[in-house]
Amino acid sequence: MTTAWKELLLKSITSISDLPSHLMPISPEAGKASEIFPMMVNPYYLSLISDKNCPIYRQCIPDKEELSTDDGLTDPLAEEEHSPVPGLTHRYPDRVMMIASNHCAVYCRFCNRRRKVGKSHVVTDDTISRGINYIIAHREIKDVLLSGGDPLILETEKLKELLGRIRRIPHVDIIRIGTRTPCTLPQRITDRLCSMLRQFHPLFINVHFNHPSELTAEANEACLKLADAGIPLGSQTVLLKHVNDSPDTMKNLLRGLIKIRVKPYYIFHADYVQGTAHFRTSVTEGINIMKSLYGHVSGLCIPRFAIDLPGGGGKIPITPEYLKEETKTGYIFHNFKGEKYTYPKISGETIKDPLVY
Repeated sequence: MTTAWKELLLKSITSISDLPSHLMPISPEAGKASEIFPMMVNPYYLSLISDKNCPIYRQCIPDKEELSTDDGLTDPLAEEEHSPVPGLTHRYPDRVMMIASNHCAVYCRFCNRRRKVGKSHVVTDDTISRGINYIIAHREIKDVLLSGGDPLILETEKLKELLGRIRRIPHVDIIRIGTRTPCTLPQRITDRLCSMLRQFHPLFINVHFNHPSELTAEANEACLKLADAGIPLGSQTVLLKHVNDSPDTMKNLLRGLIKIRVKPYYIFHADYVQGTAHFRTSVTEGINIMKSLYGHVSGLCIPRFAIDLPGGGGKIPITPEYLKEETKTGYIFHNFKGEKYTYPKISGETIKDPLVY
């Protein structure tokens, strides 16, 4: 029997000509963009779009700006350079990212893996086996992140088999899943799925919400089900122009996540992906949004603002500077209101390398 989430996927829109009339017309250039990077939007996520100015629309409907290829990289994080076997990236010493699925519930237009999503050759039984064998052979690997595509689009039994193979590797301590499904297809988060996932603790899931409008009753229920299964949830949000690049929007999103037991984990500066320049803000805008959070929302709501460096440099945190100066007697800070405060030095502490910001 076909389950509700599968029925929604089967009814996904994959052509701009099938969009509802209130979202038309679409330019011929946008049609060309959908040929370069496939379009797929399931009926649930499509129902969240109010009009063509909606931030949900911007995230999933092709745009003529995607045809601009002068700015950005096809593989912005140099994942291929750090892939000892196909479908597995080993950039950091103790952890790897493994592509478990080549499909998503929605194909996001800003995706940093748009070169792979929807391509059948990306994930095969062979790539999975080679990835597992690589992890077995490298005892330094303690943490395995399953990504994609979206691992939760896999059939429950197939995902269970993969998780079991990883959990049986003695030196792997932690398994993580990166998914947008609780946001884009919350119907997938069934009791059966949650019952299966709880067999593989310690298991962590990072979800992906970008706008308060995505925090629907269905999405909230999906996250609460996962949390009730004992799975710690974090959220990775991408800072996107005309989607969430305002302090109020971001505050509302982060407060909403905490209410459904999702800890804001990262706000990512949009990756340097070819064809996505229209989504990118300046780094300064991201820093200013972070400044708007400190002192105005609970520390539980505050994620790290990070850039995943082009060329494979990895993630680096970007924080507002509150330490303004080092003197002979103390450190001068500005608080979240811009007020100046001095924190005294310990006895005998001297200036070695004066810090002036």
